[in-house]
Amino acid sequence: MSNAERTVVTGAGGYVGRHVVRALLDDGVAVTAVVRPGSSAQVDERATRLELDVLGDEAGVARLGETGPTALIHLAWQDGFRHAAPSHMELLSSHVRLLTQVADWPSLDRLAVLGTMHEIGYVEGAIDADTPTNPTTLYGIAKDALRRWTLAALAGRDDLSVSWLRCYYIYGDDEGGQSIFAKLLAAAAEGKRTFPFTTGRTLYDFIPVDELGRQIAAVSEQSEIDGVINCCTGEPESLASRVTGYIAEHDLDIELEYGAFPDRPYDSPGVWGDATLIRRIMAAHAAR
Repeated sequence: MSNAERTVVTGAGGYVGRHVVRALLDDGVAVTAVVRPGSSAQVDERATRLELDVLGDEAGVARLGETGPTALIHLAWQDGFRHAAPSHMELLSSHVRLLTQVADWPSLDRLAVLGTMHEIGYVEGAIDADTPTNPTTLYGIAKDALRRWTLAALAGRDDLSVSWLRCYYIYGDDEGGQSIFAKLLAAAAEGKRTFPFTTGRTLYDFIPVDELGRQIAAVSEQSEIDGVINCCTGEPESLASRVTGYIAEHDLDIELEYGAFPDRPYDSPGVWGDATLIRRIMAAHAAR
């Protein structure tokens, strides 16, 4: 890794961002970790921590560009766990404005933007870069719109490698989070002996958040493969299997109450990512 490598990470204090920052630093990359003004979020002390409203402070973003970043990973997103939140659509133009501005930073070689499998909507089986999208939630609609704009407006440039990082179902580092795993930990901590659950039959592509961080970092450190890249394992696993495994791994004294909740109507019986590209990237990364 060149000593000249300097990567900006927006949303660096978030659930995924902290792990991306750590993975980059472990790879020897100089990192500017951007968090919201007034944020109490902690980031790896090896990074340069910067409080900046990237969606509203255009002058601040311009000053950041003058520091000579070679890559930017855009993770910042409000209400990511609330799929029906109006903010997804309300802030869409702000994300477009930010990416338009940073793409013109003279030093920038690589731009990576975090997406989600919820862009796809209802589909059964493996998702690849060419799978048609038909999102059914405000979160998915907004992410899909940003993906379409990003790849149409920026990906054709000769001077910039643009990657869309389509992530799947994340777990790990769950304390204080909003996932089912966080809720399971909270219930166990409260002394509850049962946990209301769905049928658990749905198949997902579960990925530990630290591994996701390493994948995102590896994508951002290269430009040979770009466009839509699934950050995933490529291995479908039932929700019941992953949750019962999680209970065992954390030695939780709690049982699942199957069927207490219906399965979400917009989730398919089974969906996972085609991991061909990310496996190629990770193999090349390991061989450096």
